[in-house]
Amino acid sequence: MDNETHKTGFAIPPQNYKFIWIGIAIVVIGFILMAGGRSDDPQVFNEAMFNTRRIVVAPVTVLAGFLFEIYAIMRKPKTEE
Repeated sequence: MDNETHKTGFAIPPQNYKFIWIGIAIVVIGFILMAGGRSDDPQVFNEAMFNTRRIVVAPVTVLAGFLFEIYAIMRKPKTEE
């Protein structure tokens, strides 16, 4: 019989869940920034739909949130020896 110890539990360490929730919050903020720009009258074009916040800032925020999620999942917590 091997002398290996088998760890049981979750695949993601509990310390990483805080980072995962932060990443989810960043993604949600990005989608909130993307919202809006609708015109009250469907016959009138609203230029606010294509402002910098909606076509640059919000997608970059969402992408940063997803990248942070990858970091949060792949992060290896410091071990105490």
